[in-house]
Amino acid sequence: MLSTTSLITRLKSDFPAITFSSGEEFHWSSQKNTIYYPKNTSDSEALLHELAHAILKHTTYSKDIQLIEIERDAWEYAKQTLAKRYEIAINETSIQEALDTYRDWLHARSTCPNCQATGIQKKTNQYTCLACHTKWRVNEARICALRRYRIT
Repeated sequence: MLSTTSLITRLKSDFPAITFSSGEEFHWSSQKNTIYYPKNTSDSEALLHELAHAILKHTTYSKDIQLIEIERDAWEYAKQTLAKRYEIAINETSIQEALDTYRDWLHARSTCPNCQATGIQKKTNQYTCLACHTKWRVNEARICALRRYRIT
């Protein structure tokens, strides 16, 4: 099995059009065509996951539920294609734990700040409650704390 340092070297060679750079956290930037990874990381699974985003040309999404689909697709590609190619085992439990963070994020965003029922997304960053008809907008909150602001 490749060390993460060796894997990064090999990925740079195998994917010369993609830039690999150390950063604060794992992240694919489609605007910069760059995969960021924490310095001294040993998480090859997450690195392959970010590479899958790049290969699948994931750029943006308009509805929050699409983010979960994008994340699921990237994990599936990483596990079924990249992990086999680079002989790295990706644990299904790790995948589900990573996806759970997005599921929890979506649940929190879609919870009505008035009655706690589940709302539906009407526009980017805007939800409406099915029970009490309250409308609210949310901040991006993938990295920072979630904020919900009532509109009506």
